[in-house]
Parts: sequence; structure tokens; C-alpha cells
Amino acid sequence: MNQKMRKRSLLFALVMVTGLLGACGNEKNDAGTVSASGDGKLKKIVIAEPLHSTGYLPLYVAQREGFFEKRGLDVEVIQAAGGAHVTAVVSGDAWGVIGGTESNALANNNNSDPIISVVNVVNRANVYLMAKKGTAPASNSPEDLKAFLQGKKINAGRHGGTPNLLTRYLLIQLGLDPEKDVQLLEPADGSTVVTMVQQGAADIANGAEPQISDGISKNVWEEPFYKFHDLGDFSYSVLSVKKSTIEKDPEAVQSFTDAIIEALEVVQTDKELAKKNLKAEFPTLSDDAIQAALDRAYADNLWSLDGMISEEALKHDMDVMIETGIFKGDYTYDALVDMQFVNHSNK
Repeated sequence: MNQKMRKRSLLFALVMVTGLLGACGNEKNDAGTVSASGDGKLKKIVIAEPLHSTGYLPLYVAQREGFFEKRGLDVEVIQAAGGAHVTAVVSGDAWGVIGGTESNALANNNNSDPIISVVNVVNRANVYLMAKKGTAPASNSPEDLKAFLQGKKINAGRHGGTPNLLTRYLLIQLGLDPEKDVQLLEPADGSTVVTMVQQGAADIANGAEPQISDGISKNVWEEPFYKFHDLGDFSYSVLSVKKSTIEKDPEAVQSFTDAIIEALEVVQTDKELAKKNLKAEFPTLSDDAIQAALDRAYADNLWSLDGMISEEALKHDMDVMIETGIFKGDYTYDALVDMQFVNHSNK
């Protein structure tokens, strides 16, 4: 065999080996992920969300602006309502989940592969109370709130969901029995909030944007009379993955965390880009509703500035769970939160 033929044979062998290695690198993993390989393919991961929320804007920005892609990730966000967003991770149908740490705490009971929160997104309790137009309480004093809420029909949302638990928590703090002193309406479909008050089925609703602006534009209610964001730091919507994912694929968790932190910074510093992405994600909202949602988010310090989940934020979240009787037993910060990826982020 002459020298030219030997070179061609070696080149052919090298191409074949490279192709085989690339094929091995593309094996399917849990949640439909595809391992990144030398051929430039992205690692596919799925994030489950309980509803499509304007509060999740940093996640959508990271997705739409290519922050995930430039780090080798192809992120798909799926809706899993009725509490299924957490079970989607437990079952392996999703790689990660956006939601409250309290939901993870419940799911981790007797779970050998617990769900751990790795980066913050919504650092306030993003729930507001609105009353039928013209009926709001005289003030936010405990006395006025208690007198106003007594006997009312309150659309509190899905039983066990954080908005529902926060409503119950407030009632208990005011000395009211959620089961006796008010009528709690608990529809699983959060989109009914405005309609139920509009049609007289409820006197009060809890909700967030875009429901708040929708109700105002339809003359159903005025500005919220109570804001749960006043509770301060609150791990309301964080991104979490299985403990086994942290152990087996820390590089993907780090890349994902870096993308979210970049998005959190961009949302704070480039409000026009934030507005563009919010409009793209919610195309049926009017420009006024988009602007109102953003104005409220910035005014109420809705989004985490740095991705950190503080011990105080977790405590406020779990206090609601414990006070309402949903969570029983003990918990620790380290068992629910892992900030190593935020601490090591280079964005």
C-alpha cells in the first residue's frame, strides 16, 4: 500500500471512531435529556412550571435570549398544573422544577432522592388580595382586616398551593378560623380568579399579575388591598433538581444556574428587553397590562438580585406551611437548599 493510500485509510478510521464516540455521547438520560457531545449538540432538559406566570420572566428571558444555549443547554418549559410540577421531577419526566421550597419539602418526605433548590428567581410571596370594586377594607390594620374578611367568600386557589396557604396563614394570624369564619373557594384552575369575582361567586380573590391588571381593566376590582410580599424574603419560586442530578451532572446544574443569574441581572438592568420578552411570552396581554406587571414587579422587589436563597427566605416560606398545619415535623436549610452553584457562578 503506498503512502497516499495509508493516509486515506487512517483518515477513514479516525472519522469512524469519532462517529462512534459521538453516538455514545448522545444516549438518552432521565427526563428526555440528551448528553452534550463533541459534535456541538445541546443537552436537552425539561423544566416543569405549575402555571405560566409573569413572575417567571427571568426563566423565560434565559430561554429566549439564548443564555441557556450558549452554555450548551436546550431548555424546554412545560406546564404541569395541580401540583404535578413537583411530581414531574420525582418521576423523572422533568429535569427540574420552578416553584416553592415548601412544595419540595412535602415531596421529600420518605423520598430517597430529595429535590434540592439551587437558584432563586421570585424572592417575594407573589400573592395579592383583591376585593370586589368599592368594597375594600378601611385600612390594613389587623382590626379592619379581620372585620372585613369575616364571613367573606374568598377565591383562595388550589388547596395546598402556596397562594391558598398564604390566605389561610393571614386568616390565622388575624384570629380567624379558615374553615369556619370565611368561605374558602378552592378551584384548581387559577384562570377563574377574575371571572368568579366578576360574576359574584367570590367577594375576594388572591392572585398576581397578569390577573391583577386584568381585573382592574375589566372594572372588577381596584388595586390590591393586601400584599403578601410584605413578609419580606420568601423562597416563593426557586429552581430545583434532584439530589442525584447534583451528584451525577453538576456541570449541567452549574450551567443552568449561570444562565438564570445572567437573566436575573439583565431583567434588572435592561427593562426594555424585559418588556420585549414579557410581551413575547404573553402575546394576548395589552401593552398597558405588560407595563403594569413590570411596574409592580420592580416596585415590590419581586425578583432575586443574585440567585441566593437565604435562610430567612426559607424560614418565612416554611413558617406558613407549619402554621397552617400542612407540614409537620422538622426541616433543615441544608436539606432543602444547596447554594454551591450560585456561589461558584461566573455567569
